[in-house]
Amino acid sequence: MLYAVGDIHGQREKLDRLLETLPLADGDRLVFLGDYVDRGAEARGVVDRLIELREERDCIFLLGNHESMFLDFMGWEGRSWFAGDAFLMNGGDRTLASYGYFDDPERKFELPEAHAEFYRDLRLHHIEGDYLFVHAGLSARWCDETDLDFALRRSRVEDLLWSRALPDLPHRLGVTVIYGHTPAADFEVRWNLPFSIGIDTGAAYGGPLTAIRLPDETIFQV
Repeated sequence: MLYAVGDIHGQREKLDRLLETLPLADGDRLVFLGDYVDRGAEARGVVDRLIELREERDCIFLLGNHESMFLDFMGWEGRSWFAGDAFLMNGGDRTLASYGYFDDPERKFELPEAHAEFYRDLRLHHIEGDYLFVHAGLSARWCDETDLDFALRRSRVEDLLWSRALPDLPHRLGVTVIYGHTPAADFEVRWNLPFSIGIDTGAAYGGPLTAIRLPDETIFQV
């Protein structure tokens, strides 16, 4: 089976409880939709757990807009890392605190190498079976496109990480899009079948952390 996990945002305890809840079996795969950091107090702990999990299970980790801001703030250069000027106003101070950024002003700060490797390896999207996994979505301009690979090639990184156009739109991409980034006001799963399913349910704001099992589309929450 395939499991997708929504935005974690530094909620290590919720992540641990969710992983304990999932009825994982040999051969199951997990796809994490990004936003591991910011807002919650345990960004470093979340990444520690995901690195451990990668040794135990077949995992795919996507890049979220919050990792993009974080790495740009840290001075990383690349097309996927930008908007670092907005990092602190989006809960980035708690991420920095979890890494001990403020502990010694005289010391040059560097990420642990295992964490730097984790962040470098984050993907923008993943296609498997009848599903496209992406952090935020695609631009509305590609909703009438029938060639998914073409739509992804033409999509801007900004749309994949930041777009909020997808939740209520139909499209002709031939897959169900599983995405995070845009929680509903009531922190419920955003069902727009057969077009998309949004599983950011506001874990950082008191809502549950959500996973969906595919292809039976069973929801797990803590």
